[in-house]
Amino acid sequence: MRRDHRPYVLKRLDIEFQRWYTGHFLRPQFYHLGKAPLFMKPWYVEIFGGPIELGSYANVIATSDKKVRITVWSNAKQEGKIKIGDYCLICPGVRIGAATEITIGNSCMMAQSAYITDSDWHGIYDRSLSIGQSAPVKIGNNVWLGDSVIVGKGVHIGDNSIIGAGSIVVKDIPPDVIAAGNPATVVKNLDPVRHIKTRADWFANARKLAAEFDKIDRLFLKNNTFIGWMRSVMFPRRGD
Repeated sequence: MRRDHRPYVLKRLDIEFQRWYTGHFLRPQFYHLGKAPLFMKPWYVEIFGGPIELGSYANVIATSDKKVRITVWSNAKQEGKIKIGDYCLICPGVRIGAATEITIGNSCMMAQSAYITDSDWHGIYDRSLSIGQSAPVKIGNNVWLGDSVIVGKGVHIGDNSIIGAGSIVVKDIPPDVIAAGNPATVVKNLDPVRHIKTRADWFANARKLAAEFDKIDRLFLKNNTFIGWMRSVMFPRRGD
């Protein structure tokens, strides 16, 4: 469909249901989940093992064909953890798997199908080993991982850096650069003079931001009706 045919009140009920689902089913699975998370289709988010922490004002988007999976799997007690900072964006298909430790800073963006792991998940010479070699991963603040990026074990990505779509990161990436390729290498330095606006800046006045989005919904959905929405669902036609 080209547009949302739902009446405003129906969309609000859908949003509230997703918030309820997040609080009732997902929050207990986290060691810590910060305030005001926004999960879209939270029933397609899988949390396994722990401890797993996700900061405040997180946006997590999942779909039926691209679930979000955040997993801790370790052979040793007291090992294996994932900590994700505030204001982060996690898009459909993102997978984060830790055997030792994965730390992701504030205001990071993980595009569709990005994969972050701190382990080989099998031994090189002993394929029966379920973990293999493992080393902590650290991703700084305001890092942007492009579509289908893979971040491997032991990698440190510096603040503000961007990893281009499809890249495979197996060595450290410094701060304030754009890196791309397989293996990912620096292709450009960011302009040190220009200010970088982060997701934290975007959420500086969270209530005002929410009110603006609500105003947009009211404007674009004001003429929608329940009958029209049902017609679009049951009998879709060109232009819907």
